[in-house]
Amino acid sequence: MKRYVFALLGAFSLSACAQGTDEAVQAQADPAASAVTAGEDASPGTPAANARNAILSINSQVGIESVADAPLPGFQEVIVSGQVLYVSNDGRYVLQGSLFDAEEKRDLSQAGLSLLRKRLLSEVPEDQRIVFAPANPKYTVSVFTDVECGYCRRLHEEIADYNARGIAIEYLAYPRMGPGSEDFRLMESVWCADDRRKALTDAKSGRRVPSRTCENPVGAHYALGQRAGLTGTPMIVAGDGTQMPGYMPPDALLAALQRLEAEGGGSR
Repeated sequence: MKRYVFALLGAFSLSACAQGTDEAVQAQADPAASAVTAGEDASPGTPAANARNAILSINSQVGIESVADAPLPGFQEVIVSGQVLYVSNDGRYVLQGSLFDAEEKRDLSQAGLSLLRKRLLSEVPEDQRIVFAPANPKYTVSVFTDVECGYCRRLHEEIADYNARGIAIEYLAYPRMGPGSEDFRLMESVWCADDRRKALTDAKSGRRVPSRTCENPVGAHYALGQRAGLTGTPMIVAGDGTQMPGYMPPDALLAALQRLEAEGGGSR
């Protein structure tokens, strides 16, 4: 029995890291980010309360982003650390993994995650992002980026091509090496630069960026990325919260955004 509990606890590892890794990160992040307990106001004995209590009985330190009726009858959908879990209405059973609709040929678990990402990103002011945009963008995507990641650099090398296709790129910081690393400090210097766009381009090109400190959102972006389910960089998120499959060349990203728009989402 214990081995299954430990396996499930592994699903919450990102949340545990986000809460205990570095006090400076938490200070810069949303004060409520590490204490989100959705469903705590639900009446005792309700499916939402049972689901919340079941998750907290496994790991009392996690932040529960949302609790809602699941597409699977008799279950609640619970989002924890950017991951979707399904908890039976009585709180006894917890399922981990994607819920796929064989008839509609789509992953139903992505709907809740998309709504979460859209909400989280809507709370990030534009002046905390580094924006590369054409005059009248047709599409806007948020990109969690790292200055050291190869595909992040490749994406940035093609920034003019994305813009030429009407796609605005709004960068958020996600230094993969984590708080206290040189990578993290470099990204703080980028966000503290007088010309952030130039500093980011220099950093991604391997050119020297003067070390600077200031009040900056790098820690908050890092924590937000974990809450949004980031597993690698670059993480590209469309306007409706849909996560793209990693790096995509300009034409491929444009085609994906056009498909989303035809389905009723993707633009912003």
